[in-house]
Amino acid sequence: MPGAIPKGSVPDAVPRGSVPGAYSCSRGRGQVAAGARRPGRWRGRGSGAGARTGRAAAVATAVAAAMAGSGARWMPLALCLAVILSPGRTGEQLHVCKESEYHYEYTACDSSGSRWRVAVPHTPGLCTGLPDPVRGTECCKIPARNGMGSGWQVAMAGMGNEAFSCKAGEFLEMQTQTCRPCAAGTYSLGTGVRFDEWDEVPHGFANVATNLEVDDGFGDAAENCTASTWVPLGDYVASNTDECTATLMYAVSLKQSGTVTFEYIYPDSSIVFEFFVQNDQCQPTVEESRWMRTTEKGWEFHSVELSRGNNVLYWRTTAFSVWSKVPKPVLVRNIGITGVAFTSECFPCKPGTFAPASGSTACQLCPADTFSGKGATACQPCDSDTYAEPGSGSCKPRPPCTDKDFFYTHTACDASGETQLMYKWAEPKICSEELPQAARLPSSGVKTQCPPCNPGFAKGNSSTCQPCPYGFYSNGSGWEVAGDYIYTAAGASDSDFMILTLVVPGFSPPSPVLEDTESREVARITFVFETLCSVGCELYFMVGVNSHTNTPVETWTGSTGKQSYTYLVEKNATVSFTWAFQRTPYHEAGRRFTSDVAKLYSINVTNVQGGVASFCRRCAPQPTGSCAPCSPGSAVDPSSGTCQPCPPGTYLWGHPSDGTPTCHPCGPGTRSNQLRSLCYNNCSLALALPGRMLHFEFPSLGQGAGVGTGSSFTPKGLRYSHHFHLSLCGHQGRKMASCADNVTAGLGGPARVVTSYVCQAILVPPDVTGARAAVSSQPISLGDHLLGVTTSSVLDGIVSPPELFPPSHPDLPDIIFFFRSNDMTQPCSSGRATTIRLRCDPLRIGTGTLAVPSKCPEGTCDGCTFHFLWVTAEGCPRCSSSHHRPIVGACIGGVQKTTYVWQEPRLCHGGDALPPQVIQACRSVDFWLKVGISTGTCAAVLLAALAAYFWKKTQKLEYKYSKLVMDAAARETDATSPDSCAIMEGEDAEDELLFATEMSLFGKLKALTAKRMPDGFDSVPLKTSSSSIDREL
Repeated sequence: MPGAIPKGSVPDAVPRGSVPGAYSCSRGRGQVAAGARRPGRWRGRGSGAGARTGRAAAVATAVAAAMAGSGARWMPLALCLAVILSPGRTGEQLHVCKESEYHYEYTACDSSGSRWRVAVPHTPGLCTGLPDPVRGTECCKIPARNGMGSGWQVAMAGMGNEAFSCKAGEFLEMQTQTCRPCAAGTYSLGTGVRFDEWDEVPHGFANVATNLEVDDGFGDAAENCTASTWVPLGDYVASNTDECTATLMYAVSLKQSGTVTFEYIYPDSSIVFEFFVQNDQCQPTVEESRWMRTTEKGWEFHSVELSRGNNVLYWRTTAFSVWSKVPKPVLVRNIGITGVAFTSECFPCKPGTFAPASGSTACQLCPADTFSGKGATACQPCDSDTYAEPGSGSCKPRPPCTDKDFFYTHTACDASGETQLMYKWAEPKICSEELPQAARLPSSGVKTQCPPCNPGFAKGNSSTCQPCPYGFYSNGSGWEVAGDYIYTAAGASDSDFMILTLVVPGFSPPSPVLEDTESREVARITFVFETLCSVGCELYFMVGVNSHTNTPVETWTGSTGKQSYTYLVEKNATVSFTWAFQRTPYHEAGRRFTSDVAKLYSINVTNVQGGVASFCRRCAPQPTGSCAPCSPGSAVDPSSGTCQPCPPGTYLWGHPSDGTPTCHPCGPGTRSNQLRSLCYNNCSLALALPGRMLHFEFPSLGQGAGVGTGSSFTPKGLRYSHHFHLSLCGHQGRKMASCADNVTAGLGGPARVVTSYVCQAILVPPDVTGARAAVSSQPISLGDHLLGVTTSSVLDGIVSPPELFPPSHPDLPDIIFFFRSNDMTQPCSSGRATTIRLRCDPLRIGTGTLAVPSKCPEGTCDGCTFHFLWVTAEGCPRCSSSHHRPIVGACIGGVQKTTYVWQEPRLCHGGDALPPQVIQACRSVDFWLKVGISTGTCAAVLLAALAAYFWKKTQKLEYKYSKLVMDAAARETDATSPDSCAIMEGEDAEDELLFATEMSLFGKLKALTAKRMPDGFDSVPLKTSSSSIDREL
């Protein structure tokens, strides 16, 4: 920061990094005096040498000489003054300085306890003839300690070296160096300063905007964050509303312990708002009050103690809202600081205020229809055709009155049940009835029938609405304020917040709210509303718990039809409900959009401590004659009127305000808990497929797992990601997944935690924020109750498109969990929903991996239904005999082995293990081969013998037949032939010999060769018919 002192002049405003008493002649590095400067006149900082005459040079020389006599430590300052006052222009005659062209400042104290008052020109080189330096007021002294000399020591510069201070309403007149009372129309705080005008950022404040990912929060701001600074808006300054970090800084050196105070509005926890103080070594001094709490009832006051010495004050905001809605800005006003040494002038009252007498410590606001200028001692009345709000600096023309400028109320009902309509102007009245086309105030006194009482109230004997006694109820309609609704009146400007807060100290549910219930509802608030807007108005509904946080729950923009909204309260604590309406976020003077209104027709909060009844609940008669509600898990049987427990597989469903709760069947793949309060999955599932039954067990899925999306960037460059936490089953239905908002946790109260089956939070990594841990904010629930577990892609209107993820194995479908949340929003009228596909992969042991659709990297494609793919071994069915097959080995050495292996691809996990290897005796192949060869050989020999036998028989028969034929032929031709071919007795043996010795062709040739005679002739046996003697030829 350049070191300029702001308007309001904080004495000894020390730039960040400067050290009191250390001077330098370089440009912009010195610090001279210790008193308060004139607004915007921090000139004694070596900001460039101006031209001076010999007179000025002589003054500088005199100052240097005077300081040299006080010690060598003042020589640097003397040299700096000599440079400042030395002639810088040649050939130009400067005029003698006027009193309005310079101011006085003190030097730091020297070792003798003295200091000098010197005149410093507002603009170096503008004039000459400055007054000579004179000795200033004495510095205070402190006793010497620890043997560091005797007597007194002078307090060093920056450590309380002022011997005096003026009272509130006084200032130090530097000419005479005495305290004087402030003149009428001005004021002073004595040892303090206040900043209450924000038409522009006051001098001395540094307004810095940086990208959150810049390591040193004070470097060059990212280009897209340049305009995201604190914005002055007249009476206050407003923070940024985007993801950039906006820092408002102010440095001050206190001569004594003091305080800093300010007022602020912090309505939206989507913005991180911190205020902290550091010393000149950049060390925090008030860490316990760093994080600011959200406000619920308008402006809040904050005060922090400041230590003596240098203090740097920081107001810093960063928005973490990555949704489409824009968070509401933080507003700061009336910054006050005490503990400075003195002020050298009084400050004029700002326009709209006045100080009627001298010595004022503060200025008073001008009343309505009056105005004042700067430094006024009294307020002036406005003309009849103009008006002014309290604290106005000018009057405005009165607009013509419309029907929006008045309202009506009802008088108390009389004995006949009638009331009178009374019309009144909305205060303050700023419109004029005299202008053309101006609306007139209707006549009052018209009698009408009394409207019905609010729910839970009824008319008593005095014709007024009284709470219904125990055992009775009333179904009245509406909350009557100026009619059958309440609405937002005109504010001072269209950008003002119209805030309505309803605080409920606690709740009394009819039965204990158990943790393992479908909905841990303690109470519910239902309101009917409507907005009528011509521009972009906004209606916020916010909820605060124990005054720690004020979290926006829902936002409506623009005109909305008449509708109802319900919010469930799940914690029994002091809860505040806040409605904030803003016509336009743009700061403009006047009221142009007074016709834009928000209307609340009714507000109904259930189970309020000390509340009244607005409806009846079914109950069971008791023997004592009283009536009591059914115990948890039981419902009233319409036929008998008695309480009957819900059967297994059902749970108690419904709210008494919606009718009588009944036993509702659980969804597929779920069972009811013992209390019949919800349905859950016990981390197991039996799935019937064609021809087989599969059994699943997934206990690890009940322990919870998290998944984060890839990095995303907001339009301002903030890097963030979505983090999801899931816990699907087990624990008797207890919700085990939790997401926290740790933005303001730790010092301002516990973190806000959302607990459900599936939740989501926005995560900003620590390397972006510079914090020790990641910043988690804006947690929401994505699954408050389990609808069912099935393989179908549709359940209860929720669709899980299979094309969002890669296809699964055709033989094993995905198991899909369907969840629905209780949070209903404008785009998600039925609440958010979640589908989780459980897919088998035996190699991913334990929790496996979670993934979001590649087409929808933030987990949702429409903002209402979220989809996940959970791939894990526990998504596989339990292994059984159908998941493996046998492999039979060869018989080796009389031993045969049978081994079992998994079917490929393996689609099971756990369950039955593979059967052990089976070993059994067997006969080897060579044995059976030998047996076969032996049997075959025997069969072949037998067949050959039989063939030879039958062949011989056949040959014999053929021979006999041939001889018979030849014999018959010979008998016919030569009956007396000596030789006979007939078969004689005894020839059979010979024939048999001849046939037996008959050989093959090869054998015959061999025989002929062996029997050839020496003479070359063969010996051939011949046989006659009468002799058996062979003849050889």
